[in-house]
Amino acid sequence: MVRANGAVSLRELARVVQTSEVTVRRDVRALEAEGLLDRRHGGAVLPGGFTRESGFPQKSHLATAEKTAIADVAAGLVEEGEAVVVGAGTTTQELARRLARVPGLTVVTNSLLVAQALAHANRVEVVMTGGTLRGSNYALVGSGAEQSLQGLRVSRAFLSGSGLTAERGLSTSNMLSASVDRALVQAAAEVVVLADHTKLGTDTMFQTVPTDVMTRLVTDEPPPHDDRAATELQALADQGVQITVAGGQAAASAGLDGLGGRRPRRDSPLPVQRRGGPTAQLRSASPLPDPGDRERERARVADMRRR
Repeated sequence: MVRANGAVSLRELARVVQTSEVTVRRDVRALEAEGLLDRRHGGAVLPGGFTRESGFPQKSHLATAEKTAIADVAAGLVEEGEAVVVGAGTTTQELARRLARVPGLTVVTNSLLVAQALAHANRVEVVMTGGTLRGSNYALVGSGAEQSLQGLRVSRAFLSGSGLTAERGLSTSNMLSASVDRALVQAAAEVVVLADHTKLGTDTMFQTVPTDVMTRLVTDEPPPHDDRAATELQALADQGVQITVAGGQAAASAGLDGLGGRRPRRDSPLPVQRRGGPTAQLRSASPLPDPGDRERERARVADMRRR
């Protein structure tokens, strides 16, 4: 399956072979020891390290249910009459299909797939960048794409990537794609990252969105056994990133709803430093935590690690 698709999730493997994810994880670990694949959080890919990037056909088969849930939540952030930018990717393509129902919307994109999803939408204007077509992900890249974004200003940008860590933020394996993504970020007042749990803790070559520039992360809930993904989410939240878990509720810098019972705070200002500018005050509409929530969560994470 990895050879055919380039990447595969543990959930999908367990479903296909009709066994538990614990068994699949053990087998994947053995295959990695033989050099046949590389493990990723929640899945496996062909060997290649930091530089390998799967093409669109391979990415489209990985974590499809999770991407759909993420797109549903992200679409709810967009209001009628807004102007947004949407980057390239399989998750952003799912988002575009839902944005087709938002009237009066203007979408700026460098993705042919995003533009195609919106091509016949009623009262949605699509603005495409210039640039050179990169066939592996159907995106326009290069100086033409970057120059067409100069002077642009929109309310928010929706971006995906190949990996996400609290230390470096969002990253991708291709230099040209990363450069255009950075230009998209510069055009937006807020930056929303769409990343399923398989990308959490994965680091690739080129940084696109530093953690201190991320306004919000929309993701799915990691499996109960994936301690590293949950820890990575907590680290992102501790750095001021608002986290929304598909199927859960918004989480502010003090908590993650749907990840072990920790409750987010309400109406708490979240300082987010973006692109060297002044600190912005963002507010979350989530409930206030009890004073002892932080200590209880640390104890819970420590107990999970011991087990």
